[in-house]
Amino acid sequence: MSRTTPMPARTRRHRGVLAPVLGLVVLGICGLVVVGIVGSEVGSTGVVVGALCALLPVGPVVATFLWIDRWEPEPPRMLLVAFFWGAGFAALSALLLNSSAMYAADQLLGGGTADLVGAAIVAPVVEEGLKGLFLVGLLMFRRREFDGIVDGIVYAGLVAAGFAFTENILYLGRAFAEDAVIGQSGGVLAVLLARGVVSPFAHPLFTAMTGIGAGIAATSRSPVVRVLAVVAGYLGAVVLHALWNGAAILGGGLAFVGFYGFFMVPLFLAMITLVLWQRRREQRIVAEELPGFAQAGWIAPSELSLLASLAGRRGWRAAVRQRSGRAAAAAVADYQAAVTELAFLRRRISRGAVGSDARQRHDEMLAELYRARARAIGMPGALAAAWRRQQPPPGWAPPPGYGQGYGPPPGYGPSGGGHGRPRAG
Repeated sequence: MSRTTPMPARTRRHRGVLAPVLGLVVLGICGLVVVGIVGSEVGSTGVVVGALCALLPVGPVVATFLWIDRWEPEPPRMLLVAFFWGAGFAALSALLLNSSAMYAADQLLGGGTADLVGAAIVAPVVEEGLKGLFLVGLLMFRRREFDGIVDGIVYAGLVAAGFAFTENILYLGRAFAEDAVIGQSGGVLAVLLARGVVSPFAHPLFTAMTGIGAGIAATSRSPVVRVLAVVAGYLGAVVLHALWNGAAILGGGLAFVGFYGFFMVPLFLAMITLVLWQRRREQRIVAEELPGFAQAGWIAPSELSLLASLAGRRGWRAAVRQRSGRAAAAAVADYQAAVTELAFLRRRISRGAVGSDARQRHDEMLAELYRARARAIGMPGALAAAWRRQQPPPGWAPPPGYGQGYGPPPGYGPSGGGHGRPRAG
């Protein structure tokens, strides 16, 4: 029987870096094209003013999603790709497709009807499809990046934040250009208040529906459920976007205020509740797996309290940073992330949400945990700083070898069942 030669680890790492870099270059080119198109409409000064004003809301929005992503932080390069996908590819494609569709609708339906159709039907379908395409791509090609609903919301939020940033440049630039033509001021401030203060989370909230669907799909055993979850999430995003745009056009400002207060605000609060609940669920998953990790010798028993909560982890990193510097704190952060990754993977394997490569992925992640722990312990004072003493606390001992007394989860074997012992990496 022939055996497939595995790809060398160094080659995999190089490809893992090269692909996002090439993607960022392509998305950066898309962004430059968008800037050129916007500049031709509002002028270079309008682009500069629009960009500077658009920076004000994008910072808090991105910071919010990075705060959500604290239990198991996603790779920074993937988060950058997500943002630039929205700001570059999705924004450019939406600009071209929406303009073409609006022109066709204007020819067929006339100006007034075409505006309504474009804003309430064409734009939501096109824009949410282009933003959601990134999440579908992650599910197809980088499914390991998905651990559940929180990851879907984070990636969706970053894509939508990038899209809104580019869109805000256009709207703010137009307001500045119109003010310059008619000799008035205040238009830029009005647009900034409307888009940057009243509704900075509008696009992220729409696309979060697709993110929730993608998160459900990533943890489901059924291929049918996976497809239906993504489709349902996308349709939810389109409906929300359409209602938002329609309320802004129909019925005047009073209808929009009513829709905003009685529908969007409760929905936003519901999304906050969902995120907090999911984060609490992630903490429970980690806390439930940690005793088994200590029993197996993958972590030291004295580390349980340091790893079981965000406060414990944050205090550990802060103490290490104060005593040993940023490099040591970064090594501890990598170790904490490796523990979380393995805990989430074991839970997915036990639920049957990982394919036939479950054993290989488990072994690779366990080996990465050991490497990360070795780097952290190798830093001066990495553990002593957290103990706040030079000598280990009672009950601490260095972890022994792999897999002593803690079996792999169901579905770990090469055929999807059975049990195997992790191999040292």
